[in-house]
Amino acid sequence: MAYAVSGRQLRRMCKLEFTHNTPKGTVGLQRNNYAVKTRLRRGVSLLELMVSAAVIALLMAIMMPVLRKARRNALGVQCMDNQRNIVLVVSTFASDNDGRCPETVATIGQLTGHWNWQEPTMLISNQQLSASLARSVSAYLRNYLPEVSIMFCPSAPKKYEYLQQVWDAGDDWDNPETPSSQDPMMGTYCLYWNYVGYLEGRAEPFEGPEHLSGVPGQSSLLVSDYFGYGHWRNKLIYNDYKAYGSCERFNGASVTPGTWVSSAYWSRWTGEENAGLDTLGIELHAGYTDGHVERYTPSEVAPMRVSITPDGTVPYPSELGPGVFYLPQDALN
Repeated sequence: MAYAVSGRQLRRMCKLEFTHNTPKGTVGLQRNNYAVKTRLRRGVSLLELMVSAAVIALLMAIMMPVLRKARRNALGVQCMDNQRNIVLVVSTFASDNDGRCPETVATIGQLTGHWNWQEPTMLISNQQLSASLARSVSAYLRNYLPEVSIMFCPSAPKKYEYLQQVWDAGDDWDNPETPSSQDPMMGTYCLYWNYVGYLEGRAEPFEGPEHLSGVPGQSSLLVSDYFGYGHWRNKLIYNDYKAYGSCERFNGASVTPGTWVSSAYWSRWTGEENAGLDTLGIELHAGYTDGHVERYTPSEVAPMRVSITPDGTVPYPSELGPGVFYLPQDALN
C-alpha cells in the first residue's frame, strides 16, 4: 500500500536520518560552524574594530623604534664596509706607487695665483694644482674602483644625482645643469690622505698620511664620515651658520638639500641654546692605514678647520667657509 509523502515530511525524515547517523563530534562541529556563520552574517561591531585598531597601533608604536634602530645599525655596518673597501683601494694604489698614497684634490686650485685648502669631502676640485696633478679622486683610483657606490655614505639622505657620471668623467666632469666647462663636486666622506688642516689649540696642524708605512708626525687616518659644524650651506637653510651637519643621521636632524656641486646631508640648527655635541646621539666611523675601521662618538672628537695657507697654520675665519670638521681623537695620536 503506497503512502503519499509531502516535501516537508521528506525533508524532516532526511534530517532525522542524517542526525541519527552522524557522530556526536561532527554535530558539535556543525554547531560551531553555524555559530561562526551566524557571527559572520552579523558582521564586526564598531567596538571590535576600535579594539583591533588600538592593538595594531600599540604594536606599531612598540616596533617602529626597534625597526629604526635595526635599520640604522644595518646602515652603520654598510658604512664601515664602504670605508674598509676605500682603505683597501688606497692601499692597493699605494702598493703600485712605491707606498705613496694618492694626491689630495681638496684644494681650491690656482684660481688667484696661489692656492689654499678646501674641505676634505672633495671628490673633484675647482682646478688642478699643476699640470702633473689630477683634480679628481677617480683619476687616481678609478682603475681600482670602477663603481663609485662605496665612496658614498649609505646613511646620507639622498645620493648625488650624477655620482657615477662624476666618477666616470674624472677630471673632465662637467655638470650638464651648469654653463661652466668644469665643475667641482663634494661627497659625503672626508678623505684625509695627503691633507693638511688647522687644529684648534694645537701648535702643529693635522697632516694626513702620505705613505702607508707612516711618517713621524702624520696621522694614519684615511677616511671618515663627514661630521662638522658651521658650514656655509647652513646659512642657506637656517639663515644662520650655527648648525651641526653629518652624513650620518642624528637626533633632531633635518635634511640640508644637495646643490649642483654637493651632496645632501643631515643638519640641525643649534638655536639660541647652542646645543652641545652630547645631545646628538650619533655614531660615526673612520678607517685607518692599517686596515681597521672603528666607531666613535661626539665625545671622542677634536675640531679641525680648513686652512687658507698650504702649511695649515691659518684657518678660514669663523662663519666663513666650510666651518669645523670633527676628527676622531685617535687620528691625532
